[in-house]
Amino acid sequence: MIDPMDVVLVGATGAVGQEMLRVLEQRDFPVRRLRVVASPRSAGGTVTFRGQPVTLQAPSASVFEGAAVALFSAGSSIAREWGPVGAAAGCLVVDNSSAFRMDDDIPLVVPEVNGHRIPKSGGAIVANPNCSTIQMLMALKPLHDLAGLEHVVVSTYQAISGKGARAVDEFERQQRAVLEGAAPPVEILPGVLAGNLLSDWKHEPSGFSEEELKIVAESKKILELRGLRMSPTCVRVPVRNAHSQSVWARFHRPVSRAEAIACLRSAPGVVVDDRIGPGLHPQPREVSGTDDVAVGRVRQDLDDPNALSLWVVGDNLRKGAALNAVQIAERAFGVTPSTRA
Repeated sequence: MIDPMDVVLVGATGAVGQEMLRVLEQRDFPVRRLRVVASPRSAGGTVTFRGQPVTLQAPSASVFEGAAVALFSAGSSIAREWGPVGAAAGCLVVDNSSAFRMDDDIPLVVPEVNGHRIPKSGGAIVANPNCSTIQMLMALKPLHDLAGLEHVVVSTYQAISGKGARAVDEFERQQRAVLEGAAPPVEILPGVLAGNLLSDWKHEPSGFSEEELKIVAESKKILELRGLRMSPTCVRVPVRNAHSQSVWARFHRPVSRAEAIACLRSAPGVVVDDRIGPGLHPQPREVSGTDDVAVGRVRQDLDDPNALSLWVVGDNLRKGAALNAVQIAERAFGVTPSTRA
């Protein structure tokens, strides 16, 4: 039995912060006292945890004193300012932003993939990977252990919730405008997403987007495969929640469809749909709100027996963010989660 601990949640009012509250509650994390932190303008308001209101506080050094865990979901600038403060106070800081992901001294962790990198005490920072990286590696790491990964080509179909609640609201207003024949509003999104697809991230001079380069750099760090060849394309799609990915992966040796399915079936946090036929595959509307990463349409390449094609779907707010962060804290402190929903 793990003694209850004080937990800090920074960024409690955002979409991922709200999901973190739900995950902590659903998995019965041993919270003695929850301290919730938001921007100064939100201080004094409340969020609900275990049926009780909890008052929002502005960031301060005192909020971390005596706490064991600090979950951050408030953006890179807040993480860089207050993450080290939390760690200095003795917290295990788990940060969902990109602030520390590529820092050589800070582990970047998906518990099922490289959980051995999680420190077993507080006073440290652990980075949560990008949502697309997490779900892709949940599928690829078991196959890498089986046959040795060489090259990955991934196309992502990313849900609007990954951009935040304001983007979801704008998308819904765009949908209404399109149906009414009016001009869709474009403020948060880079263009009209209703009935459309967008490349929705800043681009580098190379032509690759920041999101695409994150997937490459993070995957190599997590898998400890600096020589892994990767070719990503990221697209925002008119889906409210749950990211989908088309993944082509080449290995050191041939891997049959049956062998791959058997391998994935034994992987923690992965569910396999081996049905064949129209509509018989993991879908965002079915996976949204669930914890496992779903893999379907497993195919051995027609021309290269060493290559597989996969369809991978995961809830970007849960396993892609909030759940992964809480799982890191569970592993660090030896917490056995509840399965109640």
